[in-house]
Amino acid sequence: MTLPEAGTGRRRGDRRPPLFLARRSYRRRRMMDACRMLPALGAVLWMIPILWQPAETAAGDTAPGIVYLFAVWLVLVGLAAALSRGLAGALEDGEDEGG
Repeated sequence: MTLPEAGTGRRRGDRRPPLFLARRSYRRRRMMDACRMLPALGAVLWMIPILWQPAETAAGDTAPGIVYLFAVWLVLVGLAAALSRGLAGALEDGEDEGG
């Protein structure tokens, strides 16, 4: 006869399935969510130069905006590459989304 574990009311040999998702599955799903949100983040970041006030000089001030857009583009490409590399291993293991 096995004694119940303290505070649980269950016996030591009884196993219940975990209440939460497996860590690997949870991380994979969050990475997929991040991939889905990346275009929206990019759109918001690309619209920020619209809010900039033009300088009160006769010279044009488009150069900082172009540099900003190019930098945002590079960051988005880097994020997409990192997320796809992280997802590639999980999807090659035969784990599909299933949802």
